[in-house]
Amino acid sequence: MRPRRAQKGYLTMPSPKDIEEKMRKMLHAWQTIAPEKSFGGMTVAQFEAVITPALAERQHIAELNDQLIQSTATRDQLDGNFNAKAKQVIAGILADPTQGPDSALYEAMGYTPERDRKTGLHRTKHKEPDKK
Repeated sequence: MRPRRAQKGYLTMPSPKDIEEKMRKMLHAWQTIAPEKSFGGMTVAQFEAVITPALAERQHIAELNDQLIQSTATRDQLDGNFNAKAKQVIAGILADPTQGPDSALYEAMGYTPERDRKTGLHRTKHKEPDKK
């Protein structure tokens, strides 16, 4: 656990990682130095019974995070497959003589039909600055 110093107006809350480290440190110290003694009305076994569910839940969270990483990677791979097939479908629509680049189907799929596209040519007139 990293040392924390109290500073005026600065309150630090321990992170879950810090709490886990403190749990393990306290349990290990009690088990190695004074396993037969009881403190706070608890034996080391009772204290361990209090800590075990919290550690198990941390392990469960780590497993869920791993599953999230795996699911995200799978989703990204599937999205890549979709993008490749979507390009093929759009190319097919553009090449189809009954549909084409101005069709309602092309527009309904979220693309801009050729009739709505601008030329891209912009001619701006530059004014000369007024000389006084």
